[in-house]
Amino acid sequence: MSGVPDMPVNHRFHRRTLLRGGLLLAAAGMALPAASLLEACASVAGAAAASRPRKGGSLTFATEAEISSFDPRVGAWDSTGLLYARTVFDPLCVQAADGSVRPYLAQSVTPNADYTRWTINLRSGIKFHDGSPLDSTVVKANLDGLARGSLTGPFLLNMNRTQVVDQLTVQVTMNVPWVPFPSYLTTYVGHMAGLKQLADTSGRARPIGTGPFVFQEWEPGDHFTAVRNPDYWRSGLPYLDSITFRPIPDPASRGNSLVAGDVHLMHSSDTQNVADFLNRPGFIQINDRHSGLGEPDQNCIMLNTAVPPLNDLRVRQALAYATDRQRVVDTLYNGVTVPADGPFAPGSPYYGPTGYPSHDVARAKALVADYQRERGPISFTLASVNTGRARQRNEFLQAMWKDAGIQADIVVVEQAALILNAFVGRYQACGWRQFNATDPDANFVWWSSTTSAPVGKQALNFARNADPLLDAALQAGRTQVDPQVRAACYRLAASRLGADIPYLWLAPSVWMVAAHESVGGLGQALLPDGGSARGMISGVISTGELWRSQ
Repeated sequence: MSGVPDMPVNHRFHRRTLLRGGLLLAAAGMALPAASLLEACASVAGAAAASRPRKGGSLTFATEAEISSFDPRVGAWDSTGLLYARTVFDPLCVQAADGSVRPYLAQSVTPNADYTRWTINLRSGIKFHDGSPLDSTVVKANLDGLARGSLTGPFLLNMNRTQVVDQLTVQVTMNVPWVPFPSYLTTYVGHMAGLKQLADTSGRARPIGTGPFVFQEWEPGDHFTAVRNPDYWRSGLPYLDSITFRPIPDPASRGNSLVAGDVHLMHSSDTQNVADFLNRPGFIQINDRHSGLGEPDQNCIMLNTAVPPLNDLRVRQALAYATDRQRVVDTLYNGVTVPADGPFAPGSPYYGPTGYPSHDVARAKALVADYQRERGPISFTLASVNTGRARQRNEFLQAMWKDAGIQADIVVVEQAALILNAFVGRYQACGWRQFNATDPDANFVWWSSTTSAPVGKQALNFARNADPLLDAALQAGRTQVDPQVRAACYRLAASRLGADIPYLWLAPSVWMVAAHESVGGLGQALLPDGGSARGMISGVISTGELWRSQ
């Protein structure tokens, strides 16, 4: 996204804004019940490789997509991008197996009393692949560069300034209290690139990180290969001599490649892949079917609330009532997931009643009739990528909506164009998968009216939904310390999304990584202190602990 105009966002919040937000939350009757944090265990199926890691060998990993750049400022990393990143870069923080955020490249990340300033202390002696040191100057350069980016800047809009304290210490000052700031350091904004890479703003520079593997070659659309970092700061890692990634967008082809032995492991959020490898002899699988940590990706239809006819709430409500989500799950998602009625899944402390419309064709038809009396027939375009599963979903939904009197015309769009159209609001409805997050504050930029803009201008609030109560809930969730209060804030946020309906919720994605039984270390990520890190997050695993038994 290099060279794109700055996002039209407001980078300042004031105490009166926070006060107004608090009054809005009170007016909404936000309750503060106790919330329990559940430790989630990824489901594991299949036989495991021998228990003792062995050095040497290589693995080929099939991914669902390709990236556009190794530069986090412009790369718009999805699950594939983060998987590549965890190979050559390291993050400042990671999520532990119990859901807490723990330091990684950082030795510690600590707030002041009111959470308006965070101090990042770095581990000593860590070097980038070009031999340059990881120090506070590099961290400042990374954070400052990300804050200036048209794509990444909105994620750090609450960051006021960074300051080098000493060689290994950086202070980050915020505009308002930012309680979950460390969770951002587990995402792509926390992956540190060397100064030589940062000096190249073209987005085409080779990655220079501190990670377990060093970049060897990249042929976009074909493969990316990295080789062992002999000077990796974590003693004994990595185990492999090299790892290669092959993008295979079609899920069936990806699964066939694994069965044929063309690749050793793969990730996928396609439920047919999940079902195919769940108990398949000779293979192992980890998945997040029963995870209560963080927030999952959600399969949904995103609606542009700024353009007709979807700018009329009656139309959005009618679509929600007309959609039988249980049939969607049973027919399209192999029954391995559950219908969604909001962004959070059962088991999460943020999950609660959302008020999202349940399936009721009669209610849908009544809303359609009410709209038609004023404005005529309802029709719009549904944009989607050209995959078999997407076509099946689109036709399935199209038929449901037609039964309620709504005409949806399906338009096939390349993925890059689909994303660009979402940025600038040039769509009516589109198939979408999003919202995975370590902490729900990471979705502030997707849901806040501060990151919305008129159609034709860039905005990370793709749905262009504006709701003062939703804004107040998001702001309170960002600034409150008490986890019970924060959980209540996000339950309110979910209920506002249920009332506004900028998304037609379908079902949480189920991510998995499947591998040949000879692959060891799958989902066994470790923290620098020897504790367990979260084994997989939306198809992203730590590659440093992978090994081959033969």
